[in-house]
Amino acid sequence: MKKLIPLLLLIVAFVSCKQEVKTEQETVVSEPVKEETIPDRSGNFPEDIAAVFTAHGGIQAFDQMNTLIFEMVKPEGNEKHTTDLKTRHARIETDKFALGFDGNEAWLEQEDSTSFKGNPRFYHNLMFYFYAMPFVLGDDGISYEKIEDLKVEDVSYPGYKISYGDGIGDSPKDNYFVYYDEASKKMKFLGYTVTFFSKEKSEKINLIEYSDWNDVNGLLLPKTLKWRVFENGVAGEVRSERNFANANASKEKPSPSLFKKPTVEESKTL
Repeated sequence: MKKLIPLLLLIVAFVSCKQEVKTEQETVVSEPVKEETIPDRSGNFPEDIAAVFTAHGGIQAFDQMNTLIFEMVKPEGNEKHTTDLKTRHARIETDKFALGFDGNEAWLEQEDSTSFKGNPRFYHNLMFYFYAMPFVLGDDGISYEKIEDLKVEDVSYPGYKISYGDGIGDSPKDNYFVYYDEASKKMKFLGYTVTFFSKEKSEKINLIEYSDWNDVNGLLLPKTLKWRVFENGVAGEVRSERNFANANASKEKPSPSLFKKPTVEESKTL
């Protein structure tokens, strides 16, 4: 019996040692993952543009997000837009079609040839650009130029012209004209040209009024967009509008597979 006591003590010590090692390993494994530090780019922009970003939640807050989802309300069923904010890969879904952009190819899957009649390459990020204003005006390769105020119904709105460097995006010759409320600094109007099809500069400016806003995880994003008649620099009546719902901005990264063209088998489920 006396001979067994040292042996038992040795076994207890060995088991205790293994438990201590295991506990130490578990502690290391359960260490929390540190969040990536996102630098504040506010100082990279003209003071007025930086103030507009701030009024909408801040460019740093936008930079922290990786995924933006919103739905454009339509009578026949909402159109869901999902965008990877870092790569700008995109996916648009309805009950009748899905289209997307994987960084190289713009693709389209639909029930029949009448489900979607537009150009997938042109459309995949069209509404995203309008919806993600003013934050997309913080993209790389942009130039800012102070322009004359836009006067609408006896109220003057300060503005900037936005232009792009050569080779930036599919339509580097596009111009945007952002106008904001002088007191609140919130964006109020957006003028824009379309050069995707002609590849030439255009003098025809379309005008959108940003009339209502939603707080989307700390970012102030549009609830309603109103396209107004715009001739000779004068804003006229509302000619159409778009409403948005179920918006979400998230720090979680979307799966790259979401933006890839569906396989033949997946296409059959559309």
